[in-house]
Amino acid sequence: MASQDEVFKKLVAHCKEYGFVFPSSEIYDGLAAVYDYGQMGVELKNNIKKYWWDSMTLLHENVVGIDAAIFMHPTTWKASGHVDAFNDPLIDNKDSKKRYRADVLIEDYLAKYDEKIGKECDKAAKRFGENFDKEMYLKTNPRVLEYAKKRDDVHARFVKALEDNNLEELRQIIVDCEIVCPISGTKNWTEVRQFNLMFSTDMGSTADGATKIYLRPETAQGIFVNYLNVQKTGRMKIPFGICQIGKAFRNEIVARQFIFRMREFEQMEMQFFVRPGDEMKWFDYWKQFRLKWHKALGLGDEKYRFHDHDKLAHYANAATDIEFQMPFGFKEVEGIHSRTDFDLTSHEKYCGKNIKYFDPELNESYTPYVIETSIGVDRMFLSVLCSAYEEEQLEGGESRVVLHLPAVLAPVKVCIMPLVKKDGLPEKAREIMNDLKFDFRCAYDEKDSIGKRYRRQDAVGTPFCITVDHDTLNDGCVTIRHRDSMEQERVKIEELRGILSHAIDAKQLLKKLMD
Repeated sequence: MASQDEVFKKLVAHCKEYGFVFPSSEIYDGLAAVYDYGQMGVELKNNIKKYWWDSMTLLHENVVGIDAAIFMHPTTWKASGHVDAFNDPLIDNKDSKKRYRADVLIEDYLAKYDEKIGKECDKAAKRFGENFDKEMYLKTNPRVLEYAKKRDDVHARFVKALEDNNLEELRQIIVDCEIVCPISGTKNWTEVRQFNLMFSTDMGSTADGATKIYLRPETAQGIFVNYLNVQKTGRMKIPFGICQIGKAFRNEIVARQFIFRMREFEQMEMQFFVRPGDEMKWFDYWKQFRLKWHKALGLGDEKYRFHDHDKLAHYANAATDIEFQMPFGFKEVEGIHSRTDFDLTSHEKYCGKNIKYFDPELNESYTPYVIETSIGVDRMFLSVLCSAYEEEQLEGGESRVVLHLPAVLAPVKVCIMPLVKKDGLPEKAREIMNDLKFDFRCAYDEKDSIGKRYRRQDAVGTPFCITVDHDTLNDGCVTIRHRDSMEQERVKIEELRGILSHAIDAKQLLKKLMD
C-alpha cells in the first residue's frame, strides 16, 4: 500500500497531467512556490468561491460583499501592525543551507507524539476489539502517559516562548528536542531571527519621488477602511458583515507542500461587525456555521477538527482554526478570530478621522468589535482534491484513478459521448449537449473506446457521462453513467435536465447549512 507521501506526489502529478494546476512560468523552469490554475483547476476554484460567496451573501441578509484594491495607502499597514509585527521566526541548518520556520519545526515535533499516541490506541483497539475504552486507555496506559507528558512539557515551553517572543528559547527547544534538518539529518542550527513577510514595491516615478507601498498580505484591511462606506450606503445596522474574495501576497521563506503554502494566494474573508460585549456569542455562531459549511460537502466529518491558538495574535481575544486532515497531517484551512476593536481603533488613530458607528437603538456611537472568518481558497482546493483522489482497484484486476469531487464543485458536470462517430450519433449527441450547456458545464468526447472515455472523465471528476447509441435514435433514451458507482441506467432524453439538476443543485447544499 502506497504511503501518504507517495499518494500526495501522485496527486501533484495528476493535477498537472489533467489541467488542474501547473508550475508557474514552467518553460523558464518555474518560480518557487507560485502556481497557475489550468482549465480544470479554474473551474473547480470558481465553484468553491461561488459556494462560499452564496453561503455568506444569500443565506445572511446582513452580509454583503466588496472588492477592494490590492494596493493600499502605506499607512494602512502601519496601523494594522503588519509593518512592525508581521514576522516569522526563521532558523537555518548550516549543513543543508535550508531555512525553516522555527515554530513549524517544533509543531511538527509535537505532532509526532500525537501520532505515537494514536498508533498505540489503534494497536490497543485491535487487541481489545469492542471492549476497548479509548478514554480510559489514554488515562491509564503507561506508554501513552509518558508520550503525553513529554509532549505537554515541550508544548508548555513552546507556548511561553511564543508569548514572550523569546527567540533564544525557541532555538533551545529545537536543540533540547534534538530536532534534525529533514534534508541533512543534522542538528547544526543557526540562531532564530525574525523576518517580515510583506512584499514592497515603489509607486510613482523616481523623478516625482516614488512612494514605498506594499502588496497586501491579507484582504481584511480593505474591508476595515471601507466599513463605514458600506454601512452608510447600504444602510446597514449592527450586526452586519462584509465579505471579500481576493489575492494576497506573503514572502514565505518556507513555502512548501504544493499549493498549501504559496507566495501569491487567494483568500475568502468575512468581517462581521458587532456590539462590544456580543463578540463571543457571534464568535461561537461563526465557528459552528463555518464548520457546517465544510462538512456539508461530504468529504468526511472525521477529517475536520477545531484547533485553538496557542498564541493569540496581537489583535485577538479568541481564535480557532478549522483543520483538515491532509496527507501530511491535520492542517489549517480556515481561521475564525475575534479581532476586538483593534483594527478600527488603530485606523481611527492613524487617519485622524472619526470612524465610529452610531447605533440608533442605543443612541450612542462606539467602535464595533469584529469577528473574522478567513479561508484560503488554495488550501480549500487542495483539501477537496486530497479527499477526492482515489486509485481504485476494480474487479478483474483493472484499476482506475477517480476524483470523487462533490458534484456541485466538479469542473465538468456531464460529458456527452456518441457511441461511434457515424450513423447520426454525433449529431444527436451535439443536439443534447446544445440543450444542456445553458444549465451545466458540459464536455463532448468521441475519441477512443467508450471505456477509455469513461476513465478520462473519472480522472477529472465528472459526475455523469451520457452515451448516445443507435437505440437512442429510435426510443429517445440515453445511457447515463454515474462516476462513483459506475452504475448505468437508461433514461429518457427529456428527463436528463431534472436528473442532473437534482444531483448538482447548489441549493440542496445551501439548505443543509440552514438546518
